[in-house]
Amino acid sequence: MTQRYVLISPCRNEAKYMRQTLDTVVSQSVRPARWVIVDDGSSDATPQILAEYGARHDWIQIVTRQDRGHRAVGPGVVDAFYSGYAAIHPQDYEFVCKLDLDLRLPPRYFEILMQRMSDEPRIATCSGKAYVEEGGQLIPERHGDETSLGMTKFYRVSCFEAIGGFVREVMWDGIDCHQCRMKGWIACSWDDPELRFVHLRPMGSSQDSIYTGRMRHGYGQYFMGTGFLFMAASALSRVNQKPYVLGSAAMLWGWLKAALQRKPRYDNPEFRRFLRAYQFRALLVGKARAARELTGRA
Repeated sequence: MTQRYVLISPCRNEAKYMRQTLDTVVSQSVRPARWVIVDDGSSDATPQILAEYGARHDWIQIVTRQDRGHRAVGPGVVDAFYSGYAAIHPQDYEFVCKLDLDLRLPPRYFEILMQRMSDEPRIATCSGKAYVEEGGQLIPERHGDETSLGMTKFYRVSCFEAIGGFVREVMWDGIDCHQCRMKGWIACSWDDPELRFVHLRPMGSSQDSIYTGRMRHGYGQYFMGTGFLFMAASALSRVNQKPYVLGSAAMLWGWLKAALQRKPRYDNPEFRRFLRAYQFRALLVGKARAARELTGRA
């Protein structure tokens, strides 16, 4: 195992959180060979903080994009990621990670991910689990074990290239894991203490409100091809997660609104057929077992 990995971090106005991410990456037991941070038009202290860390660590490279005038989630984040990806030679690395700058990582995070991927060659992408701090306690964000988390997508470069990378569409961070399963590979995350990281901005939140973020998630599920029954079951499973009930209702309304408006869906019929079959099986036996059946994993 070469243990050569590269991080690519799209960011915009992350001055509030980014020092925690920067410091925990600098302190990793195995540091990245390179870290490309893409400043997507920040107007706060982000450029000054990046310049400070870039001057201190020669393996940190800063790429600056022109300010578009607003924060762009989904496709905008992927566009910024690819500005960083264009600055590297992927073949120089064994692993690539899309890493957000609002995380606090444990010290052996990347070392453990690389070791587990070395032990199981079928793993295409993986991550740890996200937690948020509330009242001095760590509360899990409740992600499934059959996906790698969007804020820290750790990939085998060969697999990332083989699936064509991230689609520049909403729900890119769900589509990629299903594309991996279509090829018989494993996408996963682990809730081990040494892989738990703190997410400093709540999952599914938005620059507008957390309800806007939940509606966006529902629309993203519609776009990806998720059926109503699976969407309803997913929303129901989150009624006891903050914001209670209303968050689930916002997710379901995001799906329904897109359906009523007959919004376009992901233009890959083969993918959507695969997704529906997987989701139907997941409703019967659970997502974890449905994913294991596809990969032959014990």
